[in-house]
Amino acid sequence: MRRPALVNDPKLLKRVEEIVELVRTEGDSALRSLTMEFDQVELKSLEVISEELSTADKMLTRTTRNAIVAAAKNIERFHRDQIPKPISIDTTPGVRCERVIRPIQSIGLYVPGGENPLVSTALMLAIPATLAECPTAVLCSPPNKNGKINAEVLFVAKKYGIRKIFKLGGAQAIAAMAYGTQTVPKVNKIFGPGNRWVAAAKAHVSRDPSGAAQDLPAGPSELLVIADGEANPAFVAADLLSQAEHGPDSQVILVTNSESLADSVASQIVRQKMKLTKQAIVEEALSHSYTLTVTNLEMAIDIANRYAPEHLILQIQYPRKLLDQITTAGSVFLGPWAPETVGDYCSGTNHVLPTYGLARSYSGLGVNDFLRTMTVQELNRDGIAAVGPLAETLARLEGLEAHGAAVAQRLKVLNKMGT
Repeated sequence: MRRPALVNDPKLLKRVEEIVELVRTEGDSALRSLTMEFDQVELKSLEVISEELSTADKMLTRTTRNAIVAAAKNIERFHRDQIPKPISIDTTPGVRCERVIRPIQSIGLYVPGGENPLVSTALMLAIPATLAECPTAVLCSPPNKNGKINAEVLFVAKKYGIRKIFKLGGAQAIAAMAYGTQTVPKVNKIFGPGNRWVAAAKAHVSRDPSGAAQDLPAGPSELLVIADGEANPAFVAADLLSQAEHGPDSQVILVTNSESLADSVASQIVRQKMKLTKQAIVEEALSHSYTLTVTNLEMAIDIANRYAPEHLILQIQYPRKLLDQITTAGSVFLGPWAPETVGDYCSGTNHVLPTYGLARSYSGLGVNDFLRTMTVQELNRDGIAAVGPLAETLARLEGLEAHGAAVAQRLKVLNKMGT
């Protein structure tokens, strides 16, 4: 069950720390020089100007625009039902306890760019942020060779009211959002996937009380497929390859109780990968991927729960019957007609998910991640009279005299009042 080792390059980590500190101390001038160094782009303006934003939708084809809008509707529909409700109850007569909900006041959204800008990530971040009603949202995405941000990403940002958009990528973008510069506002929490530089920078600033929290730790993409002898080997192979093309450090695993299916899938992978443009990446990912044959599906489920994959596909007969047995996965796909691809783009669920076994303790991104809760308590005279002696007793047990005295003072006043 061993995953590919995460690259823990001391030189990279040291360089990330240097970049973060440079941006923290020199602000915009550091961002310009670092963008020239890493992106080979000289930026006249770090921020996307209103004209670029207003004309973004005109650069999209009708098919592209319609696809983005349709996907957005599904994502918004699913995430809207995640909005939590406040709680207000009387735990004892005269003791009102509440949980109130507040949006995180300022958030940073990182959308990877480069040759293949992830417009889907823009949707997965902007939609829950909008539903949470976060007052300040900052979006950073790397510029292309022309010093522009992808038009589809700008279209999504405009659609969801994000106006603070910056042509910044890598560790320098994370540093800018974490600490703020002359142009980039400081945020409280940073969301979004990225490469090793981005992941290292997010982890670094999240450890600094003056920095910014991060959404969840991220590692290489991964997929585990459980398939029985009735599964379509072409479907299984296609699903495995879809994740293998994410990057050379991705891992894909097939667990099956059918040796004949395993052989058929292997043949399909050889056939299908020849048609892919990212063959080199796929080959490297496959070099640390594997197939496990098991005696029964119960063993397959046990393996999946131990591995805790980012994505889990159940290509078996009656997959819903086994869903209750799945305890640790980022996102689950049931049956032959649910490829992982739809979760990436348009089914409605969020594709920002825990990887590298972190599904054992982390969940995928949702509206709750953009919110915080506070508890409130209000007591009247009857309430303090009822629970005060309890608090005083427990405070004494813990040797906290001042705690007990804070209650005793009030009880003394009540006694004098004759209540």
